[in-house]
Amino acid sequence: MKRNCFRSILCILFALMLCSPTGCKKAVDESVYTSTCTISISCKTLIDAPTACDKALYDILPKDGMIQEEVTVGFTEGESVFDVLLRTCQKNRIHMEYTKTPLTGSVYVEGIHNLYEFDAGPLSGWLYSVNGVFTNLSCSEYILKDGDRILFQYTLSRGEDVGGAVE
Repeated sequence: MKRNCFRSILCILFALMLCSPTGCKKAVDESVYTSTCTISISCKTLIDAPTACDKALYDILPKDGMIQEEVTVGFTEGESVFDVLLRTCQKNRIHMEYTKTPLTGSVYVEGIHNLYEFDAGPLSGWLYSVNGVFTNLSCSEYILKDGDRILFQYTLSRGEDVGGAVE
């Protein structure tokens, strides 16, 4: 009896270990997508300022600053920027952490590719733009339209260095 219980616990732990940091991968039928957009993830601002963060962190960043080159992805009506970010990170095995506010359902992206808010100072963190425009909406609240271009960028100065200063 104890042996079966122990074996069951080990199986559960193994199953949990197979999950990526952003959650278990689910098989997605890409034929259900009715629209497309592009998404890219950049930390070029940090590459250009190597002393802004710890050397060990700097050493794991892509040398060109592109965590995810621009890629075209499909989505369905009603999906948000966050939905596409999450799916892209899962598909490409890019580590991502976020918090979700239960009351509002809004999402805050804490870190991508082991690069977190405040890693490069008190004003650093992740911002996103759609079609070159920054917004104050959570990425989970911005509903995509066909042809949108999403860019997540790591900022060192609340957006001033990427053209999207936050008040």
